[in-house]
Amino acid sequence: MKAKASEGRFAYEGLDRVIHERARLSVLTSLVTNPRGLTFGDLKQLCSLTDGNLSRHLQVLEKAKLVEIVKGHDRNRPQTVCRITASGRKRYLEYLSTLEQVVRDAAQGAKEERRGSVMGGLEPSRA
Repeated sequence: MKAKASEGRFAYEGLDRVIHERARLSVLTSLVTNPRGLTFGDLKQLCSLTDGNLSRHLQVLEKAKLVEIVKGHDRNRPQTVCRITASGRKRYLEYLSTLEQVVRDAAQGAKEERRGSVMGGLEPSRA
């Protein structure tokens, strides 16, 4: 019987559903690499999103306290600047740690699979 330590081994509880969505991951990655923030237009271009799509994702991220949105003016023109919050940066980095574990696990599995095929082409048993 296997040890209980392996129970849920690949559950990856750290894959935060708010962050894991592709567009929100793009937004947060853009903001984490630009700690002073980005204008709405720059963020829209970097993430290849429409105005409405970006607005909706920013609402979700703001509600989760991952980003802050500051509305102001630049040369008498309205300007929206988006920044990642301190807690958003922390959650993002925790999320990345989990993703790194997923990659390590997948690479280890692929390595073991290659080793098995080299050692006689053994196929895994099917239950």
